[in-house]
Amino acid sequence: MAKHTAVGWGHHHYHHLQNRWLLALLLMLSVSTVIAFFMRSAFDSCDRTVSAAVNGIGSSRHVIQVAEKRTTPIAAVKPSPLSFMKSKVVLLVSHELSLSGGPLLLMELAFLLRSVGAEVYWMTIMKPSETDEVTYSLEHKMLDRGVQVVSAKGKEALDTALRADLVVLNTAVAGKWLDVVLKGDVHRVLPKVLWWIHEMRGHYFKLDYVKHLPFVAGAMIDSHVTTEYWKNRTQERLKIKMPDTYVVHLGNSKELMQVAEDTVAKRVLREHVRESLGVLNEDLLFALINSVSRGKGQDLFLRSFYEALQLIKEKKMQIPPLHAVIVGSDMSAQTKFEMELRDYVVQKKIQDRVHFVNKTLTVAPYLAAIDVLVQNSQARGECFGRITIEAMAFQLPVLGTAAGGTTEIVVNGTTGLLHPVGKPGVTPLAKNIVKLATHVERRLTMGKRGYERVKERFLEQHMAERIARVLKEVLRKSKNKSSRHIS
Repeated sequence: MAKHTAVGWGHHHYHHLQNRWLLALLLMLSVSTVIAFFMRSAFDSCDRTVSAAVNGIGSSRHVIQVAEKRTTPIAAVKPSPLSFMKSKVVLLVSHELSLSGGPLLLMELAFLLRSVGAEVYWMTIMKPSETDEVTYSLEHKMLDRGVQVVSAKGKEALDTALRADLVVLNTAVAGKWLDVVLKGDVHRVLPKVLWWIHEMRGHYFKLDYVKHLPFVAGAMIDSHVTTEYWKNRTQERLKIKMPDTYVVHLGNSKELMQVAEDTVAKRVLREHVRESLGVLNEDLLFALINSVSRGKGQDLFLRSFYEALQLIKEKKMQIPPLHAVIVGSDMSAQTKFEMELRDYVVQKKIQDRVHFVNKTLTVAPYLAAIDVLVQNSQARGECFGRITIEAMAFQLPVLGTAAGGTTEIVVNGTTGLLHPVGKPGVTPLAKNIVKLATHVERRLTMGKRGYERVKERFLEQHMAERIARVLKEVLRKSKNKSSRHIS
């Protein structure tokens, strides 16, 4: 699992604990759940320790099967809202194949479509010259589920695009593929293109990427605030008009919800993760789970955390020790920003209160182990921020920036507390940390309300229903345009 780097921990001792709770995880969860965890990530690396643990539990398969039976829902399965896509030919075009949010979301859509009998093709535009472990693994996961992986170049790519009933372009940067591959036939494909956009940064607003955007059947974006941003920026900066645009909030997978609602699994994960971090069961853990970068706000979070510790000390509050957990570290990259974070921790002498954890595929164990999620993305915030709804599924309150998709997920004062972005948000976040640390009932109530909100609107079924409405509309438009061309 992820490597913890707190001062004073022996390497051998850590791995002993690590293996213990990894095995506990694998024994407690169903096989499908474990596979889903290994795919789900906001980061971009594979963890070989997990593979080793998986290979070492052959003798415990009967235990897994028992857990699988115990956690299988009894209620009848609802028919998929995407069932109308049966036998439809769908081409999914991704700018890359990695363990980052965009490609994994598109893979989820691929599996949803395959589950209803659609004929699904996958193309990756930018592939490494030599197939790496991640690409190989993900392609084979798709092949195993009946998704056909084809080249993004040449005649096969063109023929597949022309034959498809629907083409989904994933992310703004995938736009270049239209001209490079389709060339003179691009006008024949645009009427059946749905462009799924996740970006919210200014450098994506280039005509090279999005010049065909006004002519596609529709755009699908993860939040209302990002949709407005795209509409305004394309009009002001590029002088082009957005197509019909649909907002589709994401949802938690069934596998994640299965674990989030399993009290026994959560308890085991909590105990073992906390043991590996060297914290007690009663200690309070505030975690930021995201790749370490300035845009994700780990530096400002640590300032807020230190300020919160000072407030508690000054007011002589009698509360359990507070800890900050940064999940998403990558010391192999030796980034200047991460070195700044670690230097700050040493400078403030809070090494025993701050825990850096390597970026990992398995976020669920940490969600089971912590008490509060901090979503501190800066500038315009997250386009959506899926980790937020995942945390809420685990009944965790969220301390988030009042920006981007977070404002559409977190109900301020009910499921969490919001604070401003940038330096003006440091003290408000510190005060919010203290509020949730000192008011146990409020913390627990916010977590429960967050879970209820997830059940009401952020499940896989809800996401499938939202996507189904969009796909129906896009197919209708495409059919109408084709009919006009024929007549």
